[in-house]
Amino acid sequence: MARILVTGGTGYIGSHTVVELMQSGFEVLIVDNLSNSNIQVLDGIEKIVGRRPDFAQLNVADLPKMRELLEKYTDIVAVIHFAASKAVGESVEKPLLYYRNNVLSLVNLLEVMKERGITNLVFSSSCTVYGQPSKEHLPVDETAPIQPALSPYGNTKQINEEIIRDEAHADSSLNAII
Repeated sequence: MARILVTGGTGYIGSHTVVELMQSGFEVLIVDNLSNSNIQVLDGIEKIVGRRPDFAQLNVADLPKMRELLEKYTDIVAVIHFAASKAVGESVEKPLLYYRNNVLSLVNLLEVMKERGITNLVFSSSCTVYGQPSKEHLPVDETAPIQPALSPYGNTKQINEEIIRDEAHADSSLNAII
C-alpha cells in the first residue's frame, strides 16, 4: 500500500487529514515536533481508525534527521506539508524563528523528496498570502490577487509558494498543489 508522509500530522488539520487518508486505505507516516500539538492525538487517530499511524517526533527543518527517516521509509509516494509555525502575532515578535522554521522546513523537505524520488506534494498555504483583500474580492478566493504580506508568517507562506513554483518549473517531475 502507498504511504503518505504528513508533516504536522498531529495538528488539527493534519490529524483530520491523517484519519481520512487511513480510512481511504493509505499507510501514513506523521512527522511532527509537537510544538503546536501533543502526542495524545495519536490515541485519538487510533480510536477512530482502529490502527495507529507511524510517527516520528522531529522537526522537518532538521535535514540530517529527515534524510535518516526517509531512508527507512522507502514506500512514500506523496507528502502533505502542514508543519509550520502559525501565529501571526508571534511571527511579528519573532520573525527569524518563522523564517527559519517555515522556509527552511520546506526547502529541506523538497531536497529530501528529490533525493528519494518522491514527486507528489500538497502544500498547506494560507489566506494570509492575499494580504489585505480589496472590496472587489470578498470573500477571498483563489482568484484574488496576491498582496504584500502583512506579517512574517504570511510572508513565509508567500515565499514557500514561490519556492514550490520555482522548483516545479526547474523539475518537471514535481507534481505540486498549493
